[in-house]
Amino acid sequence: MTPLKELAYVVYQSSNLSDWERFGVDLLGMQLAHKDADSLRLRTDQKPYRWIIEHGPAEDLVVSGYEVESGAALDELIDKISSAGFEIKEGGPALAASRGVDRMVLTTDPMGNRLELVTGFADADTPFQSELLLGEFVTGSGGAGHQVLMSHGVPRETYLAFYNDLLGFKVSDIIIEEISPGIVADLIFLHCNPRHHTVAFGDMPSPKKTHHFMVEVTDIRDVGLAYDRCMDARQPFEMTLGMHPNDHMFSFYVRTPSGFSVEYGWGGLLIDDATWEVKTLNRMDTWGHHRPARVAELLTEAATPTQTGASK
Repeated sequence: MTPLKELAYVVYQSSNLSDWERFGVDLLGMQLAHKDADSLRLRTDQKPYRWIIEHGPAEDLVVSGYEVESGAALDELIDKISSAGFEIKEGGPALAASRGVDRMVLTTDPMGNRLELVTGFADADTPFQSELLLGEFVTGSGGAGHQVLMSHGVPRETYLAFYNDLLGFKVSDIIIEEISPGIVADLIFLHCNPRHHTVAFGDMPSPKKTHHFMVEVTDIRDVGLAYDRCMDARQPFEMTLGMHPNDHMFSFYVRTPSGFSVEYGWGGLLIDDATWEVKTLNRMDTWGHHRPARVAELLTEAATPTQTGASK
C-alpha cells in the first residue's frame, strides 16, 4: 500500500502571469484564488489551490506536491529516502503555511524534479466556483490530476527505484510506439490511488521537465466547450480530440502560455489493484489526437473541389 494519497498541487514558473490567468480561468474554467505581482493561484475544487504559477524564467514545472496519508507515513518515507542516498530536508513552518499544509519535506527525484511531500493539505474556507463549467473537475481521491514528465536519459530502472521502491507508486501500464521515423515514444504510467495514473515518464525529445498536466471534468460537454473556447481564442493546440487506449480518456491537448500542454479530458479509467493487470501497448491513441497541422491539411483537401468535381 502506497503512503502517498495524491498529487496535491503543482508549481510552475512563468514570466507572463496575465496570460496564465486568462488561460486557466477564461479558457479552462478554473477559479482564480489569489494573485499578486509574484504569483497566482488557481482552484479546481475544494482545496485553496491546485496550481501555483510563480513569476520566473523557467516556463516549466518547478515543484510537484504530493500529499502523504499521515505524519507517521511521512516519517517512514523520510527514513527510506535518506537511507537510499537522496537528500531530504524539512520545508519549515513558513513554507508549510504558505502552501496550506501542516508539514512538508523537500527532496529531488533522479531527473532533478523537486518534490514536496506534505501532510494536512487543508480545504479552502469558501466553496469552489467556476463561471464556465457545467459540471465539476474530477479530483477527490484521485488528486489534482496527472502529469507526464520527461526522463531526459535517466534509465527507467533508476527512476522506478525512486518512485516505486521509495515512494510506493505502482505501475499501471507501458506504451511504446514509433510516432515518426526514428522517434519512439516510450512511456510508463504509475498510480498511487484509483486514478489510472498520477505520474508518467516518457523518453521523448523535449527540453522541458513536463510534457503535460491532465485535468478531468465530470461532464463531457465541458470538454467540447473548452475546446471551442481555446479554438476561438486562437490558443495553440498540441493535439485535437481523441482517446487513449490505456486510461480511456477522451481529451484534447492545448498549449499553456509556457509552451507545455494541458490535457483536458473526460471519462478516465479507475484502477482496482485487486484485479488490474499490467500490459504493454503499442499505440498512444485509440482514435484521434491528431496534430493540428495535419487536421488543417486534411480539411483543406476535403474542401477543395477535385478537377472532376469542379468541371461538373
